[in-house]
Amino acid sequence: MPDTTHTAVTTAVELLGESTSKTNGTLRSTPKQQTLKPSEPAELGSGKPKKKYRHVAALHWKNQPSCISHEAAVSPSFLGFRNLLVLVVIVMNLRLVVENFMKYGVLICISCHDVRRQDVVLGALLYALIPIHLLAAYIIEVVAAQQARGAIGRRQRSDAGVRTPENAKDRREFNATWTYIAVAHTINASLCLGITNVVVYFYIHHPGIGTLCELHAIIVWLKNCSYAFTNRDLRHAMLHPTSPNLLPEMYLACPYPQNITFQNLAYFWWAPTLVYQPVYPRTSHIRWIFVMKRTLEVIGLSVFIWLTSAQYASPLLRNSLDKMAILDLPSILERLMKLSTISLVIWLAGFFALFQSFMNALAEITRFGDRNFYGDWWNSTDLQTYWSTWNKPVYHFMRRHIFSPLVGRGWGPQTASAMVFVFSGFLHELAVGVPTHNILGVAFFGMVVQLPLIMITRPLTRIEGITGKVIGNCIFWISFCLVGQPLAALLYFFAWQAKYGSVSRTYHA
Repeated sequence: MPDTTHTAVTTAVELLGESTSKTNGTLRSTPKQQTLKPSEPAELGSGKPKKKYRHVAALHWKNQPSCISHEAAVSPSFLGFRNLLVLVVIVMNLRLVVENFMKYGVLICISCHDVRRQDVVLGALLYALIPIHLLAAYIIEVVAAQQARGAIGRRQRSDAGVRTPENAKDRREFNATWTYIAVAHTINASLCLGITNVVVYFYIHHPGIGTLCELHAIIVWLKNCSYAFTNRDLRHAMLHPTSPNLLPEMYLACPYPQNITFQNLAYFWWAPTLVYQPVYPRTSHIRWIFVMKRTLEVIGLSVFIWLTSAQYASPLLRNSLDKMAILDLPSILERLMKLSTISLVIWLAGFFALFQSFMNALAEITRFGDRNFYGDWWNSTDLQTYWSTWNKPVYHFMRRHIFSPLVGRGWGPQTASAMVFVFSGFLHELAVGVPTHNILGVAFFGMVVQLPLIMITRPLTRIEGITGKVIGNCIFWISFCLVGQPLAALLYFFAWQAKYGSVSRTYHA
């Protein structure tokens, strides 16, 4: 009986996590110097248990938010959702391709598109000749640099090598030189954009080929402007070293006029930026595997955009023509909502192909170091944040060469921002209206109307809590992606059809 009692007591003590020992023939329990940590039990399949498990682990021991709620300290990765979205989109398009093949016997009608030989020849010729204007800008800057060197040499000879402070004569000489250089740059840049507009509007029928040529001309035009403005200020800093010109320290690696070389210009031509600098941050080497991956992404997304446009967008636009002609507003609204989903998918795919894949590949080949081509624009709580984060190459150009100079001349920030949107609206209208041969002003108006929307959404960001940001983000998505783009596509497509008839010949079985 005593043995049984002793065994039961010993077992009970061990179950409570205590050790037993005997001292002077008596039984004494000694608590272990350990406490259960507030942690999870061993993971399933984690291997060999180190001690006997007790069902007392504290699984709920601190306040924690759900992982995708806004209170979470670290946002989770949504890579799995991205993969799911890609798979769903692929399956949806394959289903439609198979359905069209079963109905009409073709996967996609390439011969239906009205691609004329003249369009291809003129488009290729124009695309190849547009960069000549960058070469002309380089020649203009070579002449300007020679004049600047001559002015420095004359000043050093007359002053025995001692440079004097800027005086009225120096200012007149500089202004006269800049006037000639500015006129030459203005004529060159105007010809770049003007010739392209005339050729695309009157001689290139296909809107796709015209759009590529127009976008290329706009990019070269912006690079021309940045090249001229930047070298103008670098030349001013060299001619007037006593004036308060705060040049970036990195420019000392290539001071003016050492940057006026064909190699320097060629690098700026291919660099994924619209803002000229004598020096850029560079990477140490080219990762060709990285380039190959990004190139495959561009090819795959381009094919996807083509298939989606042909299988979804084009039929829907054609089916909307009769409703647009009789102004059947309910039907137009229904088609607009249907088109919004398709245009959003195409736009997102185009964004990823251009800013993530193509520009990163180009940056890797040119070893361009600053690859901050966009921010998290999808989280924009107001439209101003979106325009400053979704396309940073254009944003940097606008801020450096339009907004900041206007503010420096005494303009208010709001007025300077309005001028930026007007200028951007002008370029958007050229990019859309000229290739479609219809200058409707819709793209221009769509940019300018952003100004009142910015004033409406800006106060929402100051609301405490998450409510104002959620409302602002929803307004951004609705106004830009769910209404603006589909409506513009409908209007320009209707104008094209009214002017030329169908762009592609419908294939009949």
